[in-house]
Amino acid sequence: MVEWKNFDELKSVKALEEVKDEVSLKEVLAGEAGAERVKKYTVPMAEGLHYNYAAKLVDDKVMAALKQLADETQVLDKFALLYNGEVVNTGENRRVLHHLCRGQLGKDVIADGENKRDFYVEQQKRIADFANDVHAGKIVNEKGEKFTTAVQIGIGGSDLGPRALYIALENWAKHTGNLKMQAKFISNVDPDDASAVLASCDLAHTLFVLVSKSGTTLETLTNEAFVMDALKKEGLDPSKHMITCTSETSPLAKSNDFIAAFFMDDYIGGRYSSSSVVGAGILSLAFGPEVYADILEGAAEEDKLARNTDLEKNPDLLDALIGVYERNIKGYEATAVLPYSQALARFPAHLQQLDMESNGKSVNRFGQPVNYVTGPIIFGEPGTNGQHSFYQLLHQGTNIVPLQFIGFRNSQLENDVVIEDSTSQKKLNANVVAQIMAFACGKEDENPNKAFAGERPCSLIYGDQLTPGTLGALLAHFENKVMFQGFVWNINSFDQEGVQLGKKLAKKVLAHNTDSALKAYADLFEI
Repeated sequence: MVEWKNFDELKSVKALEEVKDEVSLKEVLAGEAGAERVKKYTVPMAEGLHYNYAAKLVDDKVMAALKQLADETQVLDKFALLYNGEVVNTGENRRVLHHLCRGQLGKDVIADGENKRDFYVEQQKRIADFANDVHAGKIVNEKGEKFTTAVQIGIGGSDLGPRALYIALENWAKHTGNLKMQAKFISNVDPDDASAVLASCDLAHTLFVLVSKSGTTLETLTNEAFVMDALKKEGLDPSKHMITCTSETSPLAKSNDFIAAFFMDDYIGGRYSSSSVVGAGILSLAFGPEVYADILEGAAEEDKLARNTDLEKNPDLLDALIGVYERNIKGYEATAVLPYSQALARFPAHLQQLDMESNGKSVNRFGQPVNYVTGPIIFGEPGTNGQHSFYQLLHQGTNIVPLQFIGFRNSQLENDVVIEDSTSQKKLNANVVAQIMAFACGKEDENPNKAFAGERPCSLIYGDQLTPGTLGALLAHFENKVMFQGFVWNINSFDQEGVQLGKKLAKKVLAHNTDSALKAYADLFEI
């Protein structure tokens, strides 16, 4: 029988409190023992990736307490409930089925009178066939000419995840001959965003992908109207240049304004939707359905690892539990995600939404206030750029911020040069390992300005190269990490009521239904 307990009711929390100050990174990473620790504290992930936590403040005692925490909170049982189709999104009384978009982990899930796995596969196949027809010139513009550019119109999860994945593979695809169409993204309701994107496109050869599950998202519909107006001004028929990814019940589903409509359902949250038609449409058009299928396969393989009952062979759960330990026991408020890969430039932005929208909650899954902290603040920037930006605070500031590094042995393009006896990629990776040791071990100096306290905990996800498969594994790893942490905190990681209030007030402002300070602020902008 699964029980849902608040974090402050758990016996294992006391066990973690008792061992929280027993590990010194300077000590455990010193000498040959440190070298052995780096090897020992490494867990295989999918697609040849590895999760290394040697520079985390854990030892056998902490690990034992974390295992107790996992058992007491029944996180793997709760994961099984989720992928078997139980209602775990209590706020909206919904199932949570994004894992089912990339593979079946448990029994058949029947909802809305249909097998949901079959539904997701059917929509993926429809998109794959559509993308192949576009690439083959079977679906063309009014003049019978091929589309060369695809533009996604969406916001939040309809933008951040797919955009991050596209940017991650764009140069790889150019290098390997897999770039079928250039992709661009319009998200902000700021007209300067849409104007800039449209100005960079040949509109006659551009296919737009409108993404809105509800079909009522204000920013997205505003940008749709903006784009349709621009097409009409160019003498083009918008209905010949636009498809939609939406729900079967939305106003967009049966509209004549689109070449085709592809469907999702209420069981796929926006920030988890890159595995659904939200990601399938733009990424299949950009790279081809086979590449998108490789992303899903990498994610599916990582999902399988997330079911492992051995904590030290379950990288997603291990990362999650260490994060809870750092947030609740050590009291660290933020986590920095630091990809040493320029291709992952927008991945931290996606993880900001994934983590902070999911676990930025102050009530439990039953709507009762909690008396403990939940999700951390997430931020990040690619290395080595971040080193010349905010690393100063991370190294010598008064706040300790846990760090998650991501790196690859080889670059995507393999066109490096040797300068001063090493390649650019080796210089990049030298910075990764140097930063981990600098944060963990610090440096003593008679000059206080040059002293580094160390004891800044770091993890490292590393692999050979960033490919579609490894990208999918990374995506699933962080989705599963966030999910597991939500289970431990006994919060609902799958609704986002916090984004709704501002939307409602914005509609009041636009309807001139305001008074007092709200009206005064609106008057500042002459709304």
